Amino acid sequence: QVQLVESGGGLVQAGGSLRLSCAASGRTFSSYAMGWFRQAPGKERQFVAAINLSGGNTYYADSVKGRFTISRDNTKNTVYLQMNSLKPEDTAVYSCAAGSLPTWTAYEYIYWGQGTQVTVSS
Repeated sequence: QVQLVESGGGLVQAGGSLRLSCAASGRTFSSYAMGWFRQAPGKERQFVAAINLSGGNTYYADSVKGRFTISRDNTKNTVYLQMNSLKPEDTAVYSCAAGSLPTWTAYEYIYWGQGTQVTVSS
């Protein structure tokens, strides 16, 4: 079992930045690909970014490409999502997940955090 806890969310003005963290506890964090997903009110969960086991390969949704950066520090059992140039449409609950592949499909992920709220005001 792997437990994931997100932090770093909050309220920010459009154009601002936030850095989300996902701290993992349990076994073999470095054995999992990690992903970030988000869900806005009334909408389906959306893929945001993913990173492979070593951190050498990253993947992004088109909507965040060039603005968000995913990274991981396996020595700290933590994955990050740096969010720059935030837009109101980025407002959502952001969740991190651990899975077998760094894919955009949610069903590939085994463990999920509870999420952290990100609100971007105009």
